[in-house]
Amino acid sequence: MIEDIELELLFEGIYQCYGYDFRNYAHASIKRRVKRHMSLNHIDSISQLQDGILHDAALMDKLLLDISVHVTDMFRDPNFYRSFRENVVPILRTFPLFHIWHAGCSTGEEVYSLAILLHEEGLLDKARIYATDLNDHALKIAQQGIYPLSHMKDAIALYRDAGGKEDFSDYYVARYGSVLFDPDLKQHISFCNHNLATDQSFHQFEVILCRNVMIYFNNNLKTRVLDLFYHSLSPMGMLAVGAKESVHMKKHFEPFDASNRVYRKKG
Repeated sequence: MIEDIELELLFEGIYQCYGYDFRNYAHASIKRRVKRHMSLNHIDSISQLQDGILHDAALMDKLLLDISVHVTDMFRDPNFYRSFRENVVPILRTFPLFHIWHAGCSTGEEVYSLAILLHEEGLLDKARIYATDLNDHALKIAQQGIYPLSHMKDAIALYRDAGGKEDFSDYYVARYGSVLFDPDLKQHISFCNHNLATDQSFHQFEVILCRNVMIYFNNNLKTRVLDLFYHSLSPMGMLAVGAKESVHMKKHFEPFDASNRVYRKKG
């Protein structure tokens, strides 16, 4: 059985040694992922795990893969994308150039979904999309834009539900059981490492998407991240979070499309 004090010592050691800060992640969720990692790798105790990762960066990379959450799909939650087309796109049309931050982008499926949507709305050439994650392995997959062909059947259905206007298969080339997304989409996307728990703002954005990431944070970290987003948004900028998430800083944000968890910066 893993004791809370053992986890606290483990995460403090990780932070001091590698700079990854899991100290304010929701305890129950991250404890399950640590236990799963230990079981898969036949590690008997937290002290054994800690000793290994503090002396071997490769073991830390392996742990990071297991405790970082990578649940994502093309056009995940299609109602959100349909709402984005109808409600946010008209605002973006008023800008000669706009910047979007996709925070916690994981392996990139939802970043390409956004790029496809903007392409279909004639706005991709005006967009600069910054897609960030703390996991370099996930970012490498995102940068490559290569995904299993078996995932495309569900992606096509979600694309249609999201209001897709073209033939979804036109956006990728299928070979040897995988698909490669159109490199033209990547011309407007910059992938880079950014840790929401420790890093600061790096630009001012018209839109920030951070969907289904903060559900894994405790209240202190959520407040820290929302404050970061507030200071990273341009005046009246938009923040989109996941379907099961909410924005509690009412002095900083107001609902723009509450049913789809889109908020507008106040002031």
